[in-house]
Amino acid sequence: MDDLLAHRHRTDKTTVLAQPAWMVALVYVALALLGAGTGWLVKILAEWLVGLPWAPMQGPATLLASVPEPWLTVGLLSAGTVLGLLVGFIAQYEELSAVVSAERITLTRKGKDQEFARDRIVQAFLDGRQLVLLGDDEGELAREACDLDGRRVADAFRAHGYAWVDEDPYKDDFRRWVPDAPGLPQGASALLKARARLLEKKSSTEELRELREELAGLGVVVRDEKRRQYWRLSQRRG
Repeated sequence: MDDLLAHRHRTDKTTVLAQPAWMVALVYVALALLGAGTGWLVKILAEWLVGLPWAPMQGPATLLASVPEPWLTVGLLSAGTVLGLLVGFIAQYEELSAVVSAERITLTRKGKDQEFARDRIVQAFLDGRQLVLLGDDEGELAREACDLDGRRVADAFRAHGYAWVDEDPYKDDFRRWVPDAPGLPQGASALLKARARLLEKKSSTEELRELREELAGLGVVVRDEKRRQYWRLSQRRG
C-alpha cells in the first residue's frame, strides 16, 4: 500500500504515526466487497459443476447447490464478507504504527510494543520499506517493515529532535552472506544458516526476528533482500 498516508495526531509531547481512519475503513469496505463477490462466484461455479457429466469436486458442489434459496446466496455472500473483513483485520493487525516523543520511540506491531529511550537512538532512517533505528554501538535497535508515508515519518522524527538520515550510513559495510564466510564471530555462521533455511521456506517472521536478535548479541547486523542475507559487524562483540 504505497499510497497510504501516515496519520499524525499531535499533542504537546507525542506524534502518532498510523494509517488514517478513512484509509482503514476504505480497505475494510473493499475487502468485504471482494469477499462477497468471491462468495457469489462460488455459487455460480457450484451450479456449473453440477450441470457437467463429470467434474472434480462435483460431490461438494452438489451438496452446496442443494441448499435452498435464498439461503444459499445469503450464506455464501455472508461468508465471503466475513472472510474479507477477517483478512482486513489481519492486515491491520500486522501493520506498523509508531508513537514518537522527545523521550522515546514506541513501535507497535501485532499488539506488541517495543520502546526505545531517546538516549539509545543515534540515528533513524528508512531502508526501502523498513524503518531502522541505530544504536550507539553501530548496531540496529530495530528493523521493522513500514508502509507509512516516508516523508511524514521523517518529519515526525525530526520534529522531536531525532537524527534522521536519508540512507543507511553503514550500507557499504554489508556483505552478502555465503556459507562459511570469513570474518564472522563464533556461532554466527550457524545462526545465519538457520535463517537462510527459514527465508527459503518463507517461514514466520517471528523466527527470523529471534535469530536476528541472537546475531545482534554477537555483534552481527543482518538485513534481508529477496531472500538473501547481507551482514556487517557492529562494535558489539558478544
